[in-house]
Amino acid sequence: MKTWLSVPLCVLWMLCCVSLGWGAELNVAKEVAEVLRQGDAEIRLYHPVTGRNSGDALASLYFDQFEGTGLETAIGMRDPERKVRLESLFSALIGLANRGAPPAELQSAWEALKALLQQTAQEYPTEGGGAVALVLQSFLILLREGFEALLVVTALAAYLRKMGAADKLVVLWQGVGWALLASVLTAWLLGWVLHLAGPAQEAMEGITMLVAAGVLFYVSYWLISKQETARWQSYIRDKIQAAVGRGELFTLGFAAFLAVYREGAETILFYRALLAQAQGQNEAVALGFGLAVVALLALMWIMRTAAMRLPMGLFFTATAVLLYFLALSFTGHGVLELQEAGWLANTRIAHLPTIPWIGFFPTRESVIAQLLLVL
Repeated sequence: MKTWLSVPLCVLWMLCCVSLGWGAELNVAKEVAEVLRQGDAEIRLYHPVTGRNSGDALASLYFDQFEGTGLETAIGMRDPERKVRLESLFSALIGLANRGAPPAELQSAWEALKALLQQTAQEYPTEGGGAVALVLQSFLILLREGFEALLVVTALAAYLRKMGAADKLVVLWQGVGWALLASVLTAWLLGWVLHLAGPAQEAMEGITMLVAAGVLFYVSYWLISKQETARWQSYIRDKIQAAVGRGELFTLGFAAFLAVYREGAETILFYRALLAQAQGQNEAVALGFGLAVVALLALMWIMRTAAMRLPMGLFFTATAVLLYFLALSFTGHGVLELQEAGWLANTRIAHLPTIPWIGFFPTRESVIAQLLLVL
């Protein structure tokens, strides 16, 4: 599939985003104030003996108020790293309450969360900032969310070209196309049909991330195991043809699907939140989206050209390391989502930092999961 055919796919995606509707404008300061009010009240009532009840109440605060009102999406649209930090702090707070932690420990965790929420409310603009700001926000949403998926798809596409199997690229693009359609459908189901929120949504996101991590880990291992034999070009070409028959090509297509799907539904929800604030300036949002599509296509061309000029051994190693790093990041984020859903416990490790860009969160479960992947 030619690169330029990605353009109509992206335009179709934007049209689907707009057709989903854009809801009501959100007052971030007001919603944060309500979270703080309810949180303060629950922390005052907390007692270790009834910690489970407090944990349930704090979980409801997260799912019904922080997430259910669209506050989480609005924050994530502007600052994804801050959104993840808030999710991590909420999860830690709920975990402490469920375990019946001492009141002072719970109070300390709440104060950390409260401070970040207050800072967010102060920094979040009360108005859209005009057409230029909307263009920039729209541009950054797609560029930021699409870049990670682009890394995976471009690396896999370059691999097939390097192996003389460019005719098999259709499998990757089919994965991308199905992922875009699945993203639109998921966003529609989450926001309009089932109103699926709370633990179910977090669990779905967590499972998707962990499955993606597993697939990327497998592909990474498969590539790194080939770096020695990569010196023999004809041998590798024979292997890729055999791999097609064994189903590895399906794995590559599935990896492309998961990479795009992981970001897709969330990106649509981000655009829905942005359109809610556009106040009729939808052309500015569309312009930013179009500029981001152009930027991503330019990046795709640059990465494709650079990959084709790399020595075979270096290319295999670099691609494997990239996919492995993404698998490691997906694992950390997937565990966090399952902790938010209540599927996994949240055992905080004091004095460890939160590093969202590598998926590192200071909980025993997250660290163990990533260590297992390293081992």
